[in-house]
Order: sequence, then C-alpha cells, then structure tokens
Amino acid sequence: MFQDPSHTTLVIGVGNRILSDEGVGVHVIERLFAAYKIPEEVLILDGGTLGLDLLYYLKGVENLLLIDAVELRKDPGSLVRMVNDEVPAFLSLKMSPHQVGIPDMLAVAKLKDLYPNNVILWGVQPDSLELGLDLSATIEAKMPLLIDEVIKQLAAWGHILIPIPGDKSPG
Repeated sequence: MFQDPSHTTLVIGVGNRILSDEGVGVHVIERLFAAYKIPEEVLILDGGTLGLDLLYYLKGVENLLLIDAVELRKDPGSLVRMVNDEVPAFLSLKMSPHQVGIPDMLAVAKLKDLYPNNVILWGVQPDSLELGLDLSATIEAKMPLLIDEVIKQLAAWGHILIPIPGDKSPG
C-alpha cells in the first residue's frame, strides 16, 4: 500500500506473526481492518518485522501509533502505554525479538526530521513466543481492551472508526 499525502496518522502493528504472541500488533491491525471503516486520513499498516523499511511511511505523518509485544518483565498480558520520548528511539534497546528495527527507525526518523509530533506505543507482555499463528489465551483475552485503546487514541486525534455492520466484537 502506498501512502497518500492525505494520511496524517499512521497506525503500525508490528511483530512476527508466526511466534504466537509476538504477532499481537499484526493481529490488532487485521481485526481493525475486518471490523471498522478506516477514515481516509488514517493509514493502518501491518508492519510485520520491517523495521527500518517502515521509515518510508513516516513522511508527512503527524501521529504515529505503534502496537507491539514488548518485554515488560511483568505478568503476561500486562499492557503499557508509552508516549513520545518514553518510546525508545535509540539503537541499543531490544524490547522484543524484532524490536531492534523499531528503535532504529525512530532514531533515523529523528535524524531525518521525519519524527511525528505525536508517538504512542501500546505494548503487551507476551505469554508465549512459541511457534504458532494463534495468540495465547492470555493475550487473546486482552485483545478487546487493546483494540478499544487504539480506537480511543485515534478518536483523541480526531479520527473516528465506524464499525462495519454485522461485526459483533473487536476482539
């Protein structure tokens, strides 16, 4: 998908979908697409494990919302919301197996003057990083809350997601 200049808000779900809970960000993106009509000014992107390749999509973006599995050293399913400078934008931090790419991307975005005005990361402590396409029961149970937080953040930025008729739940 190519970015249209009218996209001022970017939502990226990152993670490795074949490592169970590591793919939580990608699962969120898939469910948003399936359950909601996305406003034209919002680009929702499955970032997978692209890392620095995501830099291309930051041009002209004012608001960046990242969703990912992160190592919080807390109970599985714990959620964290990091805002702006709380989001790691340096090269040495590794929050998840693929995460080295996201801090790299944010650091380079700052150097190239592409860093959005507003950056938020919703992170989830994984329960399982075993091979598998499905989320663990612990993380699956957190999906409605996580999706609701993404929708609330987009609304705070002035973007309303409209539920697609017939879909009963975001989780």
